[in-house]
Amino acid sequence: MPERQHAEIEWNEGGVPVSTRFADPYFSLADGLAETRHVFLAGNDLPARFVPGFHIAELGIGTGLNLLAALIAWREAGMEGPLRYTGFEAYPMTAHEIDRALSAFPEAHAMAGPLIAAWHAGATRIENDMLHATLVFGDARETLPTWPGRADAWFLDGFAPARNPELWSPELMAQVAAHTAPGGTAATYTAAGFVRRGLARAGFNVERRPGFGRKRHMTVANRA
Repeated sequence: MPERQHAEIEWNEGGVPVSTRFADPYFSLADGLAETRHVFLAGNDLPARFVPGFHIAELGIGTGLNLLAALIAWREAGMEGPLRYTGFEAYPMTAHEIDRALSAFPEAHAMAGPLIAAWHAGATRIENDMLHATLVFGDARETLPTWPGRADAWFLDGFAPARNPELWSPELMAQVAAHTAPGGTAATYTAAGFVRRGLARAGFNVERRPGFGRKRHMTVANRA
């Protein structure tokens, strides 16, 4: 098995981790948790669509903030059984870096213990009463095609398409579509034309919506 690559980050004056590889922050400089709730939860019509066994998949796990926001919503919705989650990540942060990044969001950090512990141990599975998660490390262009699952909702959260185009290619969007359950959805902060066209060609109905903060637009998509 090839050696796992790791994120290369620096911390800005506000304590936000920034990828030096992609010259892009991991979350909004304004309010990362609010951004997650606007883009990935509301963009996928969550928590309204939650049902027992609901499965979220994500391209770009990053700090785990999106997963934790979904888990908070799952708990607050009073759902029975665990939320299912599969995350794909090519350049994982260290457990210490995740812990430091999430400390900016006490509500999410309070839920992060199992994620940080698994990350520290090098585990790829988290299973407890509230969450069944699988962490898939490596290039998603290689790992996603072999994944046997299908998601009810996708969080498409790679670094900016202009800086990380490989994670937004039409071929990868086609794989996202192929691994989406009927009636499933996807959401992303980007409104880049080639991303929206790639999702549309893959069979999604694509809509542009108001973005978070200073971002004018974002993208949501659904499979009929």
